[in-house]
Order: sequence, then structure tokens, then C-alpha cells
Amino acid sequence: MKKHNFYAGPSILPEYTIKNTAEAVLNFAGTGLSVMEVSHRGKEFVAVMDEARALFKEILDIPQGYEVLFLGGGASTQFCMVPYNLLNKKAAYLNTGAWASKAQKEAHLFGEVVEVASSKDANYNYIPKGFSVPEDADYLHITTNNTIYGTEIKEDLDVNVPLVADMSSDIFSRPVDVSKYALIYGGAQKNLAPAGVAFVVVKTDILGKVDRPIPTMLDYRTHVEKGSMFNTPPVLPVFAALQTLKWLKQQGGVAEMQKRNREKAALLYDEIDRNKLFKATVTNHEDRSLMNICFVMNEEYADLEKEFLDFATQRGMVGIKGHRSVGGFRASTYNALPIESVKALVEVMQEFERKH
Repeated sequence: MKKHNFYAGPSILPEYTIKNTAEAVLNFAGTGLSVMEVSHRGKEFVAVMDEARALFKEILDIPQGYEVLFLGGGASTQFCMVPYNLLNKKAAYLNTGAWASKAQKEAHLFGEVVEVASSKDANYNYIPKGFSVPEDADYLHITTNNTIYGTEIKEDLDVNVPLVADMSSDIFSRPVDVSKYALIYGGAQKNLAPAGVAFVVVKTDILGKVDRPIPTMLDYRTHVEKGSMFNTPPVLPVFAALQTLKWLKQQGGVAEMQKRNREKAALLYDEIDRNKLFKATVTNHEDRSLMNICFVMNEEYADLEKEFLDFATQRGMVGIKGHRSVGGFRASTYNALPIESVKALVEVMQEFERKH
């Protein structure tokens, strides 16, 4: 039976990435050694790192004055690195979910934090609008896609302070005007690579402006100066990231990904809205994520939740159980997920509807 991988992360990767990475685990760049056992200072891996950073810039059309970093520690380490490096007096945070809230909590360790808006009052099922940002804030932090709750900021905000974005789960899913951001970061395990590496896109002229001393490993300047090679990088995930970047370029880049993602999301949301058994947890269409589609049973069919999960699992749907904060179901439709998998899930939902 074919498996359809809807896991929220670690999640589906392109077959191209898996195949090439598996081959490199056995024999990397003709060295006769595994990519997991070669020196990161050797010319073969240095070439991987250089190409990955260059392709990242090319695919996202990153302008001059920015650097791309590959770092350990995941996005959660960035929750503290961002304020460590950028928060001098005051920072502004938009609270749209669990990860935004955790990032905001870390920032309190470094200075004053202003919560400009929050959707916590409705279990984060919408994106706040019309909020104001203090003009004296060192930066505004946003989380563009909320994997748990299924909301997404799909446009690049215009704000009067430096903009910082956690794009862990929607990076490369759409074109981004990087010039509107001071810093973009994310964990790679949704749309880029296996868990174990984080990416950072940083405008270099925003660095070095805080009063505090910064530990060497937590200073972005350390990694900018050394091209992400100050210490041993996460070699295998970086290699896999390069394969995904190559695949993205072959597929037509972020514009093509956006087209596919809109098509996949529309197909599934249309079925959720049509099918009498289900309802979407995010009712405002413009706030609905194209990456993580959350839905539950309609109230009168709530007792069928476990039955549907078992029904879908038996038909090859993997990873659709919703996060405990929301319940119900979550279908993550990242770049590598083919539309055939979404069609298969829709067919399962329709079959279950006919059954009941």
C-alpha cells in the first residue's frame, strides 16, 4: 500500500533528496567514504556548504548585504540568538501560536518585550490585523506559519522597524521579498532537510549594535565571518538541504511551489468545507495556512473522530492526527507532498462520508 506522508515535521522530503543523501551516506563525492565520516574542512564538503549557501540566495533572490547561515540548535536556539544579537532596549512580538509565544518568552531575558497583538483568545485560530508597532522597538518578530493551529501570514509585512521572521514551516513555499526583513530563520525539518540544522538569512549591517557582550557561538558575526564553518556544522542535514535546493531549482523555484501549494490547499479546504462530517478550525480563508491544514469533525459527528483516524490510516494516510492543542486532524502539505496524496486524502474523506 502506498503511504501518503502528512507529518508536520520531521516531514516529507523530495525523493531526489532522499536518494542522493542515501547514496552519499555510502559513498560521498567519490571519496569511498560516507558523508557522515569525512572532514568538514575537506574540499568536498566545503564545496557542499558553499553551493548550498549560494543556491539558497539564488532561489530566494536574496539581495546584496545578506548572508545565509546553516547552524545547529534548531529554530529554538534562534529564539534566544535573535534577542541576544538584536534586542538592545525593546522588542515587539506578534503572538500567533505556541512557537511565537516561546520565542517571545526567551526575549524577556534580554530586555523589554511588547506584545503588539495576540490571537490566544481564540486558541490562535486567526492572524491579528491592524496592530501598531512601537517606533522605538529594535525589531518586530513574527512567525509566518503556525504549524499547530493552521494559520499563515502569506504576505511580507511593511513595518517601520527591522522585521524578524521565523519561517520554519513555509520557507521556499512562496516568493519572499527578503529586502523587507532584517533576519529570517527556521528549522529545516519541514521544507528543506532532516532535523538537525537551522537556516538564518541575516542582513549583516544590523549586527554588532547591542551593548551586551555575546558568547562566541551565539554571535551571528562569528558564523558570518566563518561561512557557517566556525565549528563542525550538521554535515548530513546540510548535504540533504543542498539536494532539496537543487530539486527546488529543477522544479521551477518558489513561484512554482506557490502555484502547487495553492492548488493542493484549495483541493483539501474545498472538501473540508463541502463535506458534512468535517469543518476547518480556521474559518477566515485569508488566514488559512497552505502548509498545515487543520480540521475537526463537525459537532454532531464528534464521536466519529477515532473511527475516521483509523479509517484513514488503514488507507495509507500517515501523520494526520491533529496536535493535542487543537485535536482533530492536520494534513501538512509541504513542497515535497505531491497533489496525488491530497487527492487520496480527499477520496478517503468522501468514502467515509458515504459510509455515514
